[in-house]
Amino acid sequence: MKSNISLMAVMAISLLVSCSGGKTAEKAEVTTVQPVIPSIETATVGTTVVDHVSTYTANVEAFKTNNISTSIPNRIKEILVEVGDNVAKGQKLVVLDDVTVEQSRVRLEHAEQEYNRALRLFEIGGGTRQSVDQLKTELDASRRAYANQIENTILTSPVAGTVTARNYDPGDMASTQPILTVSQINPVKIMVGVNEMDFKEVKAGMPVAVSLDAYPDEVFEGKVSIVHPTIDPTTRTFLTELVVANPDHRILPGMFARASVVLGRADAVIVPDRAVVKQSGSAVEYVYVYNQADSTVTFTPVKTGRRLPDKKAYEVLEGLENGSVIVLSGQSRLADGIKAIPLK
Repeated sequence: MKSNISLMAVMAISLLVSCSGGKTAEKAEVTTVQPVIPSIETATVGTTVVDHVSTYTANVEAFKTNNISTSIPNRIKEILVEVGDNVAKGQKLVVLDDVTVEQSRVRLEHAEQEYNRALRLFEIGGGTRQSVDQLKTELDASRRAYANQIENTILTSPVAGTVTARNYDPGDMASTQPILTVSQINPVKIMVGVNEMDFKEVKAGMPVAVSLDAYPDEVFEGKVSIVHPTIDPTTRTFLTELVVANPDHRILPGMFARASVVLGRADAVIVPDRAVVKQSGSAVEYVYVYNQADSTVTFTPVKTGRRLPDKKAYEVLEGLENGSVIVLSGQSRLADGIKAIPLK
């Protein structure tokens, strides 16, 4: 009996020692992890004088467009050009049926004979001045009708340009719709709406840089041609005509264009392009501003303007002040409000 009690006591003491040793081991494994403060490269924001550039988007238009049609319904006898053909000023384009021309010529000859007969009769004392004057009026009307018929039988181009539309075929009866459209595409024009605040800056003759989606690696030179003197009260913009030389006809009406006009020079806040980060999944751009007082960084959304390739920097329009200290690298390791250490 005594041996059993002694055995149980030994086992209890062993169990207590075992448990005590386990707790000591667990306590030894618990350590405090100190946060790693990221190192950052910083720079101080400054200003520089940059061009004040405004960019406008619009479709290219023909400089002039002429609709070739007849004022008198008539049957088309022949069309001498096709869409895409370049034509000269005065070139014959369309020949219409000349039956009505012959009828007008006969009426004109008859009117001339009647007038001459009445005039001779009046000169020898017969007839009246009233009848002579009346026949003279009829003769003038016949001459105008005949000239109009001639003009509407052979249609010519009033400008040098390119045939951009054809609405009839030979044998069709031409009516109100134009038979052909001739567009002058050298130069071409771009009509843009300029903001009211820039009205005093835009002048005729100012240079314009035009880029086209069709030629992404090229910039075409143009100029401001006409500045309309009224402002649209709805959009608060004024219409401005830009012209671009197009000697090889590579620029076609309907192409999408971006036109940039330098409206002056002014001081602007600029930041190195590597400091600006675009937020994933959105169009938000931001920088981190370093606060020297407490060594923290602040997430700061910004609105950027043009990129300045020669300076490898962006113009900042909103969100950042001159003299701010910004983070240049390591932004992926940062979050708003955390501490950071600037590199020496």
